[in-house]
Amino acid sequence: MSSPVTPVLVRAVREAVRVPGAPAPYDTAHVTVRHPARPATTEVERMSGMLPADASGAPYPVVVVVPGVNVSSEGYRWLAGALVEAGYVCVTYDWVGELFAGQNGLTPGVDLTAVGPDTYGTKPTTPALAAVLDRLAELHAAEDGVLAGLLDLDRVALLGHSAGGTVALQSASPQWFPGVRAVITYASHTMASQQLGHPAGTLLRAPVTAPVLLVGGSADGVVAASAVRYGERAGAPDHDPLTRTWGEGLPGAAEAWLAVLAGAGHMLPATPDDPSSARGFLEEPLAADQDELREAFVRLVTDFLAAKLRDDPAATATLLHYLDQPNPVFADIRRR
Repeated sequence: MSSPVTPVLVRAVREAVRVPGAPAPYDTAHVTVRHPARPATTEVERMSGMLPADASGAPYPVVVVVPGVNVSSEGYRWLAGALVEAGYVCVTYDWVGELFAGQNGLTPGVDLTAVGPDTYGTKPTTPALAAVLDRLAELHAAEDGVLAGLLDLDRVALLGHSAGGTVALQSASPQWFPGVRAVITYASHTMASQQLGHPAGTLLRAPVTAPVLLVGGSADGVVAASAVRYGERAGAPDHDPLTRTWGEGLPGAAEAWLAVLAGAGHMLPATPDDPSSARGFLEEPLAADQDELREAFVRLVTDFLAAKLRDDPAATATLLHYLDQPNPVFADIRRR
């Protein structure tokens, strides 16, 4: 009889980082680093709640979750826990800052000076990544602390939701972040808003060269309604920016996957969804079981991460199996 699998103990380290160039008081992002831990064995650990890391798999590859606009990191807590259980350190952050001129909110971080027709491609479109990754490097290199020696910052994946996925794709150049080995997005694309000065229908090419997994939902009402930003008709059946990004927006990617979950909505990665924030109200009530779709999403994500961050041949074979044996959970899945 096989021995029972011991559950992974997931614990969090909380940090704050200053984002250079952001005006006070909107210059601080609050960072949560979730990691595998060992149970408390001392009175100090029991009283402080700061449990030692489980270093048996260190250094761990790192996944940075880049949030959607006005989506709290608490919505990604389930996802972060699943990724730690799969053998990664997962980083989320909350940053209240400028969304558009005169409007503040929870933001993945968008540098408005880097997204115009004359400036795109000159620097990352989010300043948050450098601030977060630099702080992780400091914590890893420290002589002590829970995260000392725990992180493999040469094996980093960016996992972005909605606008967070857009800035992840636009910022993942090896020139700026050489440790990024994979990019995963949900409900994200690189079409450019006319509000930023781009002509209607403009698709920006992402500088990412690492393997990319673009995931979306066939019932995404937010992406459909947002077509007006790009000079297209809201809800038009031919408005498919995810597929267009996969086909035209990733010319340098080593490998690009597109997966569309049948019946999934825009807010799938964030649960519980906060109805007082973000734009989930744009969607019709969803008929498909979103919890089942989340399970399919996290299976696909962990397979992709294992294949690309760990060079796991079994995970690579599983990815190919998705193509060879179509699953009704996917409305579409393909690779180029």
